[in-house]
Amino acid sequence: MKFLKFLFVGIFFGIVLVKSEAVSWYRIYEMFKFQSFHMYGIIGSAVLLGVISVAFIKKSQLKSLEGKPIQLVIKEKGLTRYLVGGTIFGLGWALAGACPGPMYILVGSGVFSMFIVIAAAILGTFTYGVLKNKLPH
Repeated sequence: MKFLKFLFVGIFFGIVLVKSEAVSWYRIYEMFKFQSFHMYGIIGSAVLLGVISVAFIKKSQLKSLEGKPIQLVIKEKGLTRYLVGGTIFGLGWALAGACPGPMYILVGSGVFSMFIVIAAAILGTFTYGVLKNKLPH
């Protein structure tokens, strides 16, 4: 019962992504070929909303639902890890036609071949976990 709110938020998020065509392989294909602004508009508005939200949280010293102050940890800077990680993420996104969130939404929409992509994503995450201490961060 405690996690029911997360289920409803996930369902709502899935409906919004399907209706906005953010999970459409054709929209993602158009984005990577620089033929349409649609996906860049969605991603850009999400980034802008995130920036505004973080600024609001910092300025108003918001508290979590448990009443604890929200603390945002500053991450250490590193250009190489973001370039390599972003490139791998982008290649996976382009090859699979979906990033991690929409993979599950596509399964819910009836695209059952996404189970293969989800299995590969889980295997990749597991592999990273095994090799994490040996990789330069």
